[in-house]
Amino acid sequence: MEKTVKRKLRSKTFSRSWRASWRDTSLLLREFRDPLLMFIVAIVGAGLLYYFLAQYYHEPTDGPVEAIYLVLTATFLQPLGNFPRAPVLQLIHFIMPLVGVGTLAHGLADFGVLFFNRQARGKEWEMAVASTFNNHIILVGLGHLGFRVASQLHEMGQDVVAIELSPSAELVAHTRKLDIPVLPGDGTKEDLLEAAGVARARAIILCTQNDSLNLQMAVKARGMNPAIHVVIRIFDDDFAAALHEQFGFNAISATGIASPVFAATAAGANITPPIMVEGNPLCFGTVEFPAYSAAKGKTFHELEQLYHISVVMLRRKENLEWHPSSYEKIQAGDIVGILGNPERINQVVHDYQTRA
Repeated sequence: MEKTVKRKLRSKTFSRSWRASWRDTSLLLREFRDPLLMFIVAIVGAGLLYYFLAQYYHEPTDGPVEAIYLVLTATFLQPLGNFPRAPVLQLIHFIMPLVGVGTLAHGLADFGVLFFNRQARGKEWEMAVASTFNNHIILVGLGHLGFRVASQLHEMGQDVVAIELSPSAELVAHTRKLDIPVLPGDGTKEDLLEAAGVARARAIILCTQNDSLNLQMAVKARGMNPAIHVVIRIFDDDFAAALHEQFGFNAISATGIASPVFAATAAGANITPPIMVEGNPLCFGTVEFPAYSAAKGKTFHELEQLYHISVVMLRRKENLEWHPSSYEKIQAGDIVGILGNPERINQVVHDYQTRA
C-alpha cells in the first residue's frame, strides 16, 4: 500500500511540475509582451518613416512593406541592398540596432534569466505550482504543529498548499522536500487565498497561534468557497464548541491538538483526539463512503485486514448498528465508525473518499 501511494505521488509530482512550468512560462511571456510590442511599434514606425524619407530623397523602395523589412534587417546588422546616400537614411541604419538592443534584446535577456532560474523567483514559482492543484487542502501557519500536519497529510497522499507569513529558510526547504508549495504572506488577504486555490480547495486548516486571526481567515475562506471544509485551531474549549455549533467549523481546542487529528479531520473524517494505548495513538473516526467511492462492494473484513483497523459501527440510511458483521459489504452512503491509528483512518479517507 505504501509503495502504491509513493508511486502515485511521484506520478502526480511529475505531472504537476510540467503544468506549473507551462503556466509559469505563460506568465513570463505576458511580462515579455510589453517589450515585444514596443519593438514591433518601433520597427513598423521606423519602416514607414524610412519609406517616406526614401521617396523624398529619391531613393525609393518598392513599397512600405519592403521599407519595414529593410529596417528590420538593419536592426540586426544584416542590411540588404546598397547603403543609402542620404544622411538621414544612413542615420536610421545606425539608430535601429540600438533600438533593438534597448527593447527586444533586453527583454529577451530578462526572460531568459527568469525562465532558467525559476526557483530563485520564489513566490512566483510557488504560485505557479499552487495553480495546478485541485480538490486540495490549504494549510495556514507553518509552525511546529503546522509542519507536522503537513507531513501527516503528505504521508497520506493529500495535496497541500501552505501559507506562512514569515517562513524561515530552513522550514521552507524542509516543506519543499515534501513537494508542498509555500506561499509567503498574510493568509487574511483574498489575493493570497486565491493564489492558493481556495475556490478549488476542499479543506482549509488554520493553525496559527492567534484565535482571532484563525477565525477571520475561516470566515473569509468560507465566503470565497461556501463548500470548503474548515478545520480551525482554537485555544479555548468553549469557543471551539461555539464555533462548531454556529458555523459548522471543525474547531479543535488546545487540549485536543495533535497533528494526526488535524490531518484526518481535514481529509474528511470526523475523528476524536487520540488516546494512548500501550504507547500507540488510538482514535475513533466516522467515514462516509460516497457513491463514487471505490470501496463499494468490499467487505468490512477486507477493510480491516488492509488497513489494520476495526469497524465498530455502521449507519446505513436510518439504521444504526454496532459491531456489524465482518462480511457485510459496503454500500454507497454508508457511514462507518472506525477504531484505529489516525494515520490509518487518514489512508481510508484518502483511498475511498477522494475522487480520482
